[in-house]
Amino acid sequence: MRFGAAVLRSYEGRFAIEEVILDTGPAEGEILVRIAGCGMCRTDLAVRRSAGRSPLPAVLGHEGAGVVVETGGPHTGLSNGDHVVLSFDSCGHCRNCMGAAPAYCDSFASLNLFGGREENAARLIDAAGDELAPRWFGQSSFAEYAVVPARNAVRADPSLPIELLGPLGCGFLTGAGAVFNSFGVGPGDTVVIFGAGAVGLAAVMAAAASGAVIVAVDRHPERLALAERFGATPLHAATADLPGRIQRLTDGGAQYALDTTASAQLINDALRSLRPTGHLGLVARLHTALSLEPGALDRGRKISHICEGDAVPGLLIPRLTGLWQAGRFPFDELIRTYPLADINEAERDCDAGRVVKPVLLPEGRNR
Repeated sequence: MRFGAAVLRSYEGRFAIEEVILDTGPAEGEILVRIAGCGMCRTDLAVRRSAGRSPLPAVLGHEGAGVVVETGGPHTGLSNGDHVVLSFDSCGHCRNCMGAAPAYCDSFASLNLFGGREENAARLIDAAGDELAPRWFGQSSFAEYAVVPARNAVRADPSLPIELLGPLGCGFLTGAGAVFNSFGVGPGDTVVIFGAGAVGLAAVMAAAASGAVIVAVDRHPERLALAERFGATPLHAATADLPGRIQRLTDGGAQYALDTTASAQLINDALRSLRPTGHLGLVARLHTALSLEPGALDRGRKISHICEGDAVPGLLIPRLTGLWQAGRFPFDELIRTYPLADINEAERDCDAGRVVKPVLLPEGRNR
């Protein structure tokens, strides 16, 4: 099977739209999906800074959504024509997967980042006959088609705009899941979100849907304006005595804080913004040692890393689409679409902060 895909061949190079070849169809437990849209996530772009750990050349993309066109065997639970949102891969049989914590799968890194599944690897081949890297996050959905483990796919209501749903599989899932799952935010709880990008703004929306009191911190006025529109009190990251200001806004300190920036200074500010026994969650990967200021973890405060919003995608994604249909999770307002052929423009806009969430459309439709 031949189709178009965006191929990254070097860590410093541009994406190129190439014809690729899928040499086998879906194996047992897999599905072939015609991609309608795929979000661009910071994790895709972080491959450039992976120091060679992520194999290239590769087709990236891990926020895909589309329509099932073929199934591998009768036990996938899906049928041709089903609309699906694609999320991260997991083994399904380790202790954490069996304990409804697939984001902490024993094989998460190998399955999603550094090599994929050994069985039914479904390697893509380029026009010269050379193999491309194994599937990225079980998908490689910067492409017209993707072969995906059925475990990764969540059926969606066909009345929904399938081309926009892909970011619910990772970025929006992470922010909303941190609020709903990791923190268990309820009415009247206080939440401060550091970083008003795609993950942070999804967390703001989820906190608003939970009835929380919300503060959002960022350095971009346009992002703060979005956070305010979604229900947060905006604060510039350069505000003098930022922790003290947050404590005053939250009547003595926030119960929960979420950092999406990986900034050591903001992480320390976040800890100091918490009330006693407050909880800070980190979702961004730290690239240097984190030094905590004296007293930052005093009085029962705690800090933890949150992966994929502690989500079971098959449970959280339908919850998010239901909230969207009810007007309480307007994630579509964060999206700008680009034809897949314009992937390099989308990356530039993402890096420059001109767009919150780019979504690539293989068929060239954009708005």
